[in-house]
Formats: sequence, C-alpha cells, structure tokens
Amino acid sequence: MGEQAEEVKPKKYICAGLLAHVDAGKTTLTEQLLYLGGAIRRAGSVDDGTAQTDWLAVERRRGISVRAASSRIELDGAAVNLIDTPGHADFAGEVERSLGALDAAVLLLSAVDGVQAQTRLIWQATQKLGIPAVVFLNKIDRAGSRCGEVLAQLGRELPGTRFLPIQAVTGEGSGAAAVSGFAWEEEALREDLLLALSDCDPEMEEAFLSEELPSPDRLFESLRRLCAGRQVTPVLFGSAKLGTGCRELLEALVRLVPPAAGDPEGPLSGLVYKVEHDPVMGKAAHIRLFSGRLKNRDEVPVQGRETAEKITQIRRRMGEKTVDIGEIEAGDIGVAYGLSSIRTGDVIGELPLDRRCTIAVPLLQVQVYPEKEEDLPALVSALGELSDEDPLLDLLWLPDERELHLKITGTIQLEVLEELIAQRFGLHAAFSKPTVIYKETPAAKGVGYESYTWPKPCWAQVELTIEPLPRGSGVVFESAIKEKQIFYRYQNHICTSVFQNLKQGVYGWEVTDAKITLTGGSHHTIHTHPLDFFVATPVALLDGLTNCGSILLEPMLAVQMTAPEETLGRILGDILAMRGEFETPVIADGSFTLKARLPAAESIEYPITFRSITSGKGIYYSSFDGYQECPLELGKTCPRRGVDPLDRPKWILWARHAIQG
Repeated sequence: MGEQAEEVKPKKYICAGLLAHVDAGKTTLTEQLLYLGGAIRRAGSVDDGTAQTDWLAVERRRGISVRAASSRIELDGAAVNLIDTPGHADFAGEVERSLGALDAAVLLLSAVDGVQAQTRLIWQATQKLGIPAVVFLNKIDRAGSRCGEVLAQLGRELPGTRFLPIQAVTGEGSGAAAVSGFAWEEEALREDLLLALSDCDPEMEEAFLSEELPSPDRLFESLRRLCAGRQVTPVLFGSAKLGTGCRELLEALVRLVPPAAGDPEGPLSGLVYKVEHDPVMGKAAHIRLFSGRLKNRDEVPVQGRETAEKITQIRRRMGEKTVDIGEIEAGDIGVAYGLSSIRTGDVIGELPLDRRCTIAVPLLQVQVYPEKEEDLPALVSALGELSDEDPLLDLLWLPDERELHLKITGTIQLEVLEELIAQRFGLHAAFSKPTVIYKETPAAKGVGYESYTWPKPCWAQVELTIEPLPRGSGVVFESAIKEKQIFYRYQNHICTSVFQNLKQGVYGWEVTDAKITLTGGSHHTIHTHPLDFFVATPVALLDGLTNCGSILLEPMLAVQMTAPEETLGRILGDILAMRGEFETPVIADGSFTLKARLPAAESIEYPITFRSITSGKGIYYSSFDGYQECPLELGKTCPRRGVDPLDRPKWILWARHAIQG
C-alpha cells in the first residue's frame, strides 16, 4: 500500500539515468547514492539480494537488473529522480525506453574493463538525444584499475565531447584508493582545469593566455556551461562497493547538470516511459512530465487515442515501495493509475514530443506454448500484459491457428520471461527454439492495384506505387492524390492499412526500406463504406510487392573479440565459414583483438563455441549492425499467417466476416 507524503516543492528537478555495460556496478552505485541522499537507512547489496531497486524475485535470484527502477533523492533543494537501468544487452529495451525520460546520464564504467560494447551504444544514444552526461570510473580499488588508460580510451572511442577528469586519484588498485575534492576547489588542480577549459571556452582561453588564474567560482561556471552543452563531459572516480567518491558524484550531478526545463502552467506534455502492473491497482504508468501538470482524477489525453482516461491515483515509486503524491508537475516523474489502455511509449498531451532512440533490436522470434491446452486463454492474457510493458516483445496472437509468437533480444531474456510468467501469473510456458528474424525489401519499382466494387454495397479502388529505398530507411508513405479523388479520411485508412499489412511480404517477413505512394484510386459517395479501404488496400499492397519482386534481408552483428594469440587461426576460419568479414587483427602481449561482421543466423550461438576455444579466457561482444541482402537459398522464408490477400475471393469473404480464416 502507498504511504501519504507531505512534500515541500523542490527548487529544481533532475531526472538522471545510471547507464552502463553489465557488471559495471550500477545497482551498487544506486544503493550508495540513495543512502547518501537519505532515501534509505542502509545501502543494500546485489549479492545479498537486498538492493532497493532490484526487487523482482527474478532479479534477486539472478543478481542482475532486468527492469529499469526509479528512486528519488532530495539534496540542496533539488529533487534527483534516479533511474537504474539494466546493463545486460538482452534488456536494452528497458534502457531505450528510459532514455526518453532523462535530463542527464551518469555513464558508469569499470576502471578495470574500460569502454565495452554496451557503453558505445548508450553513448551514441545520449548524443542523439542531446543528454548531458557525467562519467564515473568505478572499481578504482580493484587490482588492474587503469584510470589513465580508460580516459584515453574514452577520448578515442566515444566521440563528440572532451572527457575531462575533475578529480585526482591516489592509491589506485588498492583498498586505500581515494579521490580528491573537485578540481576547481583544489589549488593543485586548478591550472590543469584552466588549460582544459581554455580549449572550449574563449573566456578561459583569454585567462590562460594572460596567465590569470580565475577564481573557483569562474572555473566552476565555465565547466557547468560546457557540461550543459555537451562540449565537456566531467569524469569522476570512485568505488561504489566501498562508497569512495559516491558523495562527490552526487554533488557533481546536482551542481553541474542543468535542471529540467518546463513550465508547470504550460500545455500538457509527457512521456510514458515504463508500464507495470499492480496486483491491486492495475496498470501503473511511469510518466515523465515535460510541461504542465497532472493531478488525481484528471482526464489524460493520449496522442493517437480518441478518448481520454481518468487518473485514479498518482504515486511516487521508491524501489518496491510507493508513496502517494497526488500530483506531478513539469520536470518531475510519477506513477499514474487508472489508465487501462496505456502502453509504454505513449505520449501524453498534444505537443509533439520526439524522445525516441533505438538501441534495442529484437533479432529472434519464438513460439510460446502453454503447459496445458486449457491454459491458452490465460497465457494470451499474460503475454498481452507483458507486451504492454515491453512493446518490443511484439506479441502476435493468431486465434485461428491458436498460435502465440514473441520477438526477443536474447536467450537470457527468454529465461527471465519464463520465470516471470510462472511467478506472476502462475502459468508454465514452453518456448520453441529461437529463430532469426529476417526482413524483405522491394527489388524494383512496381505498381499494385485493387478494385473492390462487388458485391454491393462497397466501393474502394486503390493504386499504390512501391519503390525500394536505401538500407536503414524504413518505410515512407505518401499520397499523390487530392481529396476530390479519395476523401482524406479514406486516405488515412489506406495509410493505416498499409503499415498494418507490411508485417508480411512476399516471403512472409516484415517489409522495410520502401517508399509507398498512393497514386490512384477512387471512392463512391453512396456505395463506399469506411471499412472498404481496409479490404482493398492489403490486396493492392501485396499485388504491388509481388510485381516489384522481393529481396531477402538478414540481420548482421558487429563483433569484437579478444583472445589468446594461438586461437587466432581457428577463429578466422570460423568467421569465414559463417560468411563473415573481418578487419586486420591487432596482436599484442600474446593476445589479439579482432573486429568482424557476421550474419546473425550463422553466429547467434558462436559465443558458446568461442568460450570453448579460448577456455573461457576470451572476451566476445556483439551488437546489431543493420540488415544486408541475403541469397534466398541461404536464408529462410516464413509461412504466411492468416488469410492471404492475394487469394482475393477468400480474403474478401474473410474481411467481410463471411468466413473464418
């Protein structure tokens, strides 16, 4: 149950995400920050299963974060909403959805391991969204800590900013590791700070050339401005396990990161960045508000929905607990209940809001089976609930075939899903072996046409011109005709139907990298029914795709491997056998580092082989690297699900509910 809170409004809000590669220490750092901010009485432990933000049973058992979790710290008149995100690549969707809510990022790296695969993806996303960041080099107490090397690596591998250390480290690599105060406060560090700032700030450059050492306040203000503009990214050091440097990180976050901008009295604008299900209250929508305010019993307009829903209650999440607050204002986040149709990613209010950034791409699909046939309806409902929370699962329920299909990002996610279904819904589900998701694209320009004018009453004629686009373009729909030819409301139906039916192309896969233009057709002022264009458009679309011809596309992975030098020959042979390409290996100190590009279908299980070849000594990272053309004989087609629009008589009867599929 929630507890009632009596609050004093903070002077500013900051929504900060803790982002990192797996095992960098995010959850441990979150515990320390919550403890230092007075939000909890004792820092919990991931190993002991007492972490505040890892409260799901599956998280405590496995010792990893699988869901983003929100907490709050009040410090110096500022309210810092912390979002601890998963580091494992299988749960990158949680990171992707959280990014849209952030004002700032704390990028956490291990001072032992340095920049890793997930680090690069996260950094690129923060760049795209323009989110200011601070870096925290963790584990400086560990043997093998190499802060200087990691700083140099940051500069080489994460472009777009200058990484600027604002502390000094002593005792690195031991339990006695410690950090200094901030560079603008420490007399011994001010000159180095001035030199670094002078590269980006004309005022500091003038001071440096005139051999004038600015006051600590002027140095701080320069750093704060440059941080806000992402010209400079401050770097701090510490050990989350020992609590070293954590207080300084929290202070730097509050002092250096600009507060959330937004007018509480302005028009309503917000993002649903997470959805959960409360066993008593139902759907819980985590909302970041950018403008306006929301209160209990407010009607909430959602973009793309015709009807608004009413909030029954607003709470604040603190790990597993919630606190009643009754209101969210611009800059803040909260959890709203009562919005039964809400989904993750929904935009609240009428203002345009683009906070999207893709870092998670499901490359695998599975079929889901209930343990008992009579459990199928309950399993459909359970997976629908989980798909509301994680839209990337993209649940496909085929009632005629009685089949359930999900998309996943990795096998660990599948294991966690199995546990969640059992623990939360009391159901036991089995999964097929994961198979790779291919896509397809038009091979050439072509035209599709359908004239649906019989049996009356009906009238919908549609002509679609389809042409290929470059890789990675996605799908573009345009209309080249006026309302006199087809009413605009019917043109909207055509657009909606096109996107609904692109999930299955000629080879049964989702169609991408295509431009589809409405170039002809007609309606009838008497005979046309609004649903007629939903009958005609799929036939025209599939007719056009067939006329264009189709190219099969397969997903590719960018891979980086580090392993003992004696395994190089075997690994290069494996890459060629998997139809992969590789760059020249870099060999040093008895080991090699190699970058390669591999088809996902051939290499999805290669990490297991790689561990065996290297006797567990190798390091293997992979990330999605786009789609490329695949010979049909080396790929896989997908059987069509449901009625085929090209079987026109059967399709029309099915679409008019005259027969079942």
